[in-house]
Amino acid sequence: MTAKIYYDNDADLSVLKNKTIAILGYGSQGHAQAQNLRDSGLNVIIGQRPGSANYDLAVSHGFKPVALDEATKQADVVNILLPDEVQADLYRDHIRPNLSAGNVLMCSHGFNVHFGQVVAPEGVSTLLVAPKGPGHLVRSEFEKGGGVPSLIAIGPNSGEDTQKIGLAYAKGIGGTRGGVIETTFAEETETDLFGEQVVLCGGVSALVKAGFEVLVEAGYQPEMAYFECLHELKLIVDLFYQGGLNYMRYSVSNTAEYGDYTRGPRIVTEETKAEMKRILNEIRSGQFARDWILENKAGAASFKAIRRLEREHELEAVGRRLRSLMTWIDAKEV
Repeated sequence: MTAKIYYDNDADLSVLKNKTIAILGYGSQGHAQAQNLRDSGLNVIIGQRPGSANYDLAVSHGFKPVALDEATKQADVVNILLPDEVQADLYRDHIRPNLSAGNVLMCSHGFNVHFGQVVAPEGVSTLLVAPKGPGHLVRSEFEKGGGVPSLIAIGPNSGEDTQKIGLAYAKGIGGTRGGVIETTFAEETETDLFGEQVVLCGGVSALVKAGFEVLVEAGYQPEMAYFECLHELKLIVDLFYQGGLNYMRYSVSNTAEYGDYTRGPRIVTEETKAEMKRILNEIRSGQFARDWILENKAGAASFKAIRRLEREHELEAVGRRLRSLMTWIDAKEV
């Protein structure tokens, strides 16, 4: 089935001209979407906790942030761009009591709506507009006159008017310049989690670490292992981005292409694919959502411990040292 894709001509910004849009959370997506909407001539208010770094950032960008409760009260369209793990409690205590019939409740990731942690009251429609890129890219592409492709979905009991608001919102952040794909809350949430866990974050991180460890354990210099297994990955991903697998294979040497075809399938085997299917089933059944929700209810002790140990891996120590010598790459450390 071919996806339905919307572009600039399919969206009418005037749908939002007399409405107030509340951006709740001025983090990665919040700062980008808020500024793009404002630059598109729309009325935007920010809901952000005073005293936080993001509050100060919003002020430095010319906004006057208010509490979540107040921002929700003032708005016609409320977009929750807070971290997934805090949304349910903040929604219950500060957002839901201040929603009114006719409001549109939005998000850019369907996790909490799809898994029942955020449930809109009667008379409030639900809408998802999800840029397929991090916030800094949503902002920088917009400023260059482009846009990051996005997704749109409307919830149950949400009709054509909600769809029009969603397309106008997508146009306001630059999404319709790149194309807006129609989807559902379930499809966006489940494919997003799957991609993060199996390929983009979990799969790639595990592959890079394993490759690095094998080379170092075999006696090769850690610096060589870092370059071969992590640093050069960007070069390959850039080729993917420009022209898919075919362009990457066209661009590398014949030796590399032959190794790709003949050795790659020995790394990602049928057993690996079976595990991918098990992970997808855990996502679809709500098992992963339950695990993540309970982890945060317990203070995220396991998550924080794993994060600390991962940051101490030899790969990271070697990388920090090498990146400090590469002044041209604008190295980032956490």
